[in-house]
Amino acid sequence: MDTQVSTKMKILKPANEVFEAIVDPEKIGNFWFSRSSERWEQGKTVTLRYNEYNAQGDIKVLEVEENWQIVFSWGGYSQETVVKITLKELDSSTTIIEVNESGLKEDDPEIVNKMMGQKEGWVYTLTCLKGYLENGVNTLRASLAFL
Repeated sequence: MDTQVSTKMKILKPANEVFEAIVDPEKIGNFWFSRSSERWEQGKTVTLRYNEYNAQGDIKVLEVEENWQIVFSWGGYSQETVVKITLKELDSSTTIIEVNESGLKEDDPEIVNKMMGQKEGWVYTLTCLKGYLENGVNTLRASLAFL
């Protein structure tokens, strides 16, 4: 069973702007986490914080290729997954962003729910990124309700 989760979205901005929105701790708070402890660079462990959910976690940045790819792991030892974010610039004002998350355990009895949850999360994150970059909307982040 393939347990990889994939999501793609077109963003009407050049790849360098999409890339910077993710790796720059001053920008990430406009669409994803409340804050990032530092710039995402290969070999670093970065702490991400969600103030609204009183939650934080670390990611290990495994690979960074400027304006093209970011690879990181997260989720802790028993549930660690690897996320690969790839940017493909179609022209000077259009980028396709693709997120692939792998490493979910096939034998996990909750695998379907976890895969659906991760897919939902990535679609939501990319929607917030698109709203921020294309229209300056920074109020979508952390709007999901967990009741």
